[in-house]
Amino acid sequence: MPLYWRVCLINGLVFVVGTAALALAPVTVSATVLVSEAVVLVLGLVGIVVLNSVLLRTSLAPLDRLIRLMDTVDLQRPGRRLPESGTGAVGQLVRGFNAMLERLETERGRSNAKALAAQEAERHRIARELHDEIGQGLTAVLLGLKQLSSGVPAAVQLQLMEVQETARATLDEVGGVARRLRPGVLEDLGLQSALASLATDFSSHGMHVRRATSPGLPELGSERELVIYRVAQEALTNAARHSNARTVRLSLQRQGMAVILAVEDDGTGLRGAEEGTGIHGMRERALLIGAELTVGPGESGTAVRLTVPLEAGR
Repeated sequence: MPLYWRVCLINGLVFVVGTAALALAPVTVSATVLVSEAVVLVLGLVGIVVLNSVLLRTSLAPLDRLIRLMDTVDLQRPGRRLPESGTGAVGQLVRGFNAMLERLETERGRSNAKALAAQEAERHRIARELHDEIGQGLTAVLLGLKQLSSGVPAAVQLQLMEVQETARATLDEVGGVARRLRPGVLEDLGLQSALASLATDFSSHGMHVRRATSPGLPELGSERELVIYRVAQEALTNAARHSNARTVRLSLQRQGMAVILAVEDDGTGLRGAEEGTGIHGMRERALLIGAELTVGPGESGTAVRLTVPLEAGR
């Protein structure tokens, strides 16, 4: 039944009940309304209003729940649905909204997967160009400076050595950027070695990273390992850039049927700030593998926790 006719039917039913009650009740109204008659009329009116409001609230309650869900829906936290009940217009609206959320989450997951795959491919291309072109160019500059330094006066040799040190530091920085863009150690040696290398890189920049991994972790597959690595990389980057952390604890452990990555720092915390693009990117990556990401206050700073479910039999 359409919602309009349902409301009309409810109101009509209430009026019929009120009319029947007044017709059958042994009460009358005098030309001059008495106090007792006024009390009966007021009670009858209150009863009609209450009955009407209860019936309408019961009928329209799914609409209120739908409005609240629409105000709070977040496609980065999928799975929220309204209970589907009834066969009327409201029930059809709720089922249609749930189906729309399902389609949006599916399409968003596909588009995010394509976007992240393209992003990884672009990172690999940039890393390869940094290594093959800029890295080789800087190496050639270092060799040329070394040859020049052997046939120049001592004063000029000192200046050339300073230029060499600058070029060598630049070459190391380019190599570090290339490794962060394309974690070759992840492909060659596995996730635990890649996390160890990542912790070493950040520890060399003034932030102490304590690493703890449980032995005998199951095989996760290249896609899951890449997501875990990128989430750990982004969490460490945020701790270094935004939280002024001195110590960060990085752990990867198995708990039941899940592998949990935890990154907790001793910095200033979120302090009520809105989530930035880095955290949004971590959430998008977590959705790709069906993992759950939580970001919130830790014991002293910010705690990032990624829960990756394992397949049956692992």
